[in-house]
Amino acid sequence: MTKRQTRAFFFASTGVFSAIFIALTVDSHRQFPRLTHADQITPAVIAGKHVWHQKNCINCHTLLGEGAYYAPDLTKIAQQRGAAYLRTFLQDPSRFYSEERDRRIMPNLHLSGTQIDDLIAFLTWVSHIDTHGWPPRPILVSGAAVPGSNVGAPSPQPASSDPIAQGQALFRQAPPGCFACHSTAPGVNLVGPSLAGIAARAAERVASAEYHGKAKDAAGYIRESIAEPNAYVLPGPTYSSNGQSLMPGEFGKTLDSAQIDALVAYLMSLK
Repeated sequence: MTKRQTRAFFFASTGVFSAIFIALTVDSHRQFPRLTHADQITPAVIAGKHVWHQKNCINCHTLLGEGAYYAPDLTKIAQQRGAAYLRTFLQDPSRFYSEERDRRIMPNLHLSGTQIDDLIAFLTWVSHIDTHGWPPRPILVSGAAVPGSNVGAPSPQPASSDPIAQGQALFRQAPPGCFACHSTAPGVNLVGPSLAGIAARAAERVASAEYHGKAKDAAGYIRESIAEPNAYVLPGPTYSSNGQSLMPGEFGKTLDSAQIDALVAYLMSLK
């Protein structure tokens, strides 16, 4: 190849790849509004973003892969744990974590009610960004160090139409992200109670005089707990606040009946 041919090849290939790069950049910017649901950026979302930066949350947490990796990734936290949990947690983090038990604790930022509402609005908007599967797994302070949490484990894919296998796969997916709050190991409580032996406990609760829900059996109780978590509120320092369950209340709408049936089948199998 002569110098002239080399020069021509250099300029031609540079031009081609530059054109491809520009086209991909333009296409990315064209899709950003749809992928990020830009039409849902409200004044509260913007105010919450300001709170996020003013309180230097990024010094410990990550969003969309950016930030420190000292504390949990919060990209999908609003979907995994819900507004009720986030509000109670931000009011008093020590209610959920302690230095003695967890070896780290989030400081109380002394946020006002408005700041908390705005921060939740921001995290909720972030949680609905189409990240194409990022982060690959949630980074949870307690969940990564305890048995039965399933954190970091690959989401199983059911090999058949077996509802138990389908429910187990759904349990480990985010959303709904059941594994982010519940362990399946006996005595290991994360945010929510351990679900080991839930079938037996559900039957006991339905039969107790304290229960005032609509379920008639253990399976019905588990189904009710998923779709209507406030039908029967389990008392506990991290389970409820002011008589309201901290479990997200939208699963009755975001999960279809077949998905709820599969989850019930899986949980009923946890002896």
